[in-house]
Amino acid sequence: MRQQLTMAVTSTALGLMSLVAGAAEFPKFEARTLDPDIGKVCYAVTLADVDGDGKQDVVAVSENRVLWYQAPDWKKRVIIEDQTERDNVCIAPLDIDQDGKIDFAVGAGWSGKNTGQLVWLSRGASLDDKWHVHLIGHEPWTHRMRFGNVTGDKRPQLVVSPLNKTQGDGVRLLAFSIPANPKTDPWPSRVMNASMNRMHNHWHLDWNGDGIDDTVTSSQEGVHLLAETIRDGTSITWLAKKLGNGATGDKSEAKGAGEIKVGKLKNGPRFITTVEPMHGQACAVYVEPKAGEKTADGLWPRYVIDATLNRGHALWTCDIDGDGGDEIVLGFSDPGPGPIKGPGVFVYKADDATATKWTKHTIDNGGMATEDLICADLTGDGKLDIIAGGRATKNVKLYVNGGK
Repeated sequence: MRQQLTMAVTSTALGLMSLVAGAAEFPKFEARTLDPDIGKVCYAVTLADVDGDGKQDVVAVSENRVLWYQAPDWKKRVIIEDQTERDNVCIAPLDIDQDGKIDFAVGAGWSGKNTGQLVWLSRGASLDDKWHVHLIGHEPWTHRMRFGNVTGDKRPQLVVSPLNKTQGDGVRLLAFSIPANPKTDPWPSRVMNASMNRMHNHWHLDWNGDGIDDTVTSSQEGVHLLAETIRDGTSITWLAKKLGNGATGDKSEAKGAGEIKVGKLKNGPRFITTVEPMHGQACAVYVEPKAGEKTADGLWPRYVIDATLNRGHALWTCDIDGDGGDEIVLGFSDPGPGPIKGPGVFVYKADDATATKWTKHTIDNGGMATEDLICADLTGDGKLDIIAGGRATKNVKLYVNGGK
């Protein structure tokens, strides 16, 4: 009897040890401050090999500056300062003039009249010189931008999503083509969609495997996919398919979705994750139905995995723990109502391959009023790290992945 009891206790202890070991497999992160005070606010962060050494450098946007932090010691240098309309709000890297060195497109004019100044930056004579600013045009309320080949041309386009409409029925989701001489020639643009309001962000990926980038959008009207097109000569019409309603509040500001990203689980479905509504309190996941499976309303099933955010403002999807499936990396900028108040950076890991239930992991609780974040391997160890920029905290931080 005593031997059986000992075996049972041992078995239970081993089981508990197994559970603890399983729980401990999620990586821990070491926070490193790259900049304790970037300015009034860090509006955006991105990554680019600025100096051409094969390492990704961190690039951050403040109200009047664009800065880069040189890997691996993160020395800070100024790209531009007081050379654009206040405030700078978004950035996208690309070798625009095809000289073999990275350039940047920047959206400015966010404050005051929200003029939506669109520019691109070419480098100075040395790494320490300020860069040159070239005007692309203006689109009021410009809020987010990224490069994607949405037309199937030889080069990608700069796709810009304004926050609010200024003409017609909705904001103009615009695709600017890079001209042969980008410093002097006009950048022609196409309207991809003009039917949505309060479009907080968009994201590109080749959704249907045809080699052309498609676009998902988050707006007051919900979640949409622009993957099908009608082509008539040089004319292109993008068709918007609704995948989700987003939040369904009584007032306009309580409806729809804000931030948006797309992920996929190992041996599981593709999913879309959003912050709802814009600057909202909920992180939602939309799960792609199985082939041939139809829902009553034709929309993807929606699951709220966390409703304790406050001004949710940043999302990323990537395989943080190296298990072959994507996690959700999220940041919000104000203290929330939940037991983990934040603001900060958090990671959600799917409990199984259905993408319906997720476990929350805290990366930074209180030290980062997250305005934007991005993930990549910045230490060369094959593990994905997190880079975030703060609003009220005015800082830029690197969170180094200490997992196996």
